[in-house]
Amino acid sequence: MAAAPHAAAAPAARATDRVLTIPNALSVLRLLGVPLFLWLLLGPHADGWALVVLMVSGFTDWADGVLARRLNQMSALGAMLDPLADRLYILATLAGLVLRNIIPAWLAILIVGRDVVLTVALAVLRRYGYGPFAVHYLGKAATFCLLYAFPFLLIGAHRGQVADVARPIAWAFTIWGTGLYLWAGAVYLNQTRQLVRQAHR
Repeated sequence: MAAAPHAAAAPAARATDRVLTIPNALSVLRLLGVPLFLWLLLGPHADGWALVVLMVSGFTDWADGVLARRLNQMSALGAMLDPLADRLYILATLAGLVLRNIIPAWLAILIVGRDVVLTVALAVLRRYGYGPFAVHYLGKAATFCLLYAFPFLLIGAHRGQVADVARPIAWAFTIWGTGLYLWAGAVYLNQTRQLVRQAHR
């Protein structure tokens, strides 16, 4: 079910212009972890340390949301940095997994293509005076599945009993995450269509 048309501007209405906050610092820390994670994945193939970076990223992702609400430190910058960090981790991990031949290139192209289409849709929204998409529960669920799929895919790329157990879990999260990711994209596109039609009226 699509979100209400006016919801696209809702996050900006609740956020403030504060920059120096604890949640924002955690989001910046997550962003700094992206190149480190990619280097660990592609350079020394230090998958164990790469998993540690992913786990730290997941913890800070949870922590910055909790702290923003409890400390009343929600900000426009934080609303931008948090999904940006998620997208960069997804892109970096997809690139690393493709280059390591862990997942097929077409799967990465499918996921990245969805984001490219939504970037164009966001530009259309801005042209009509609307803010970015409101975060939909489908998008949250899709991101959750994909970010959980990646560690299991890394573990499953090795040999042994642990890898044998991790592999089907990894692909279950990957399939569900990709499906939800595309579904969420369709919801956002439908929301864009409704907003543009409303603006024309």
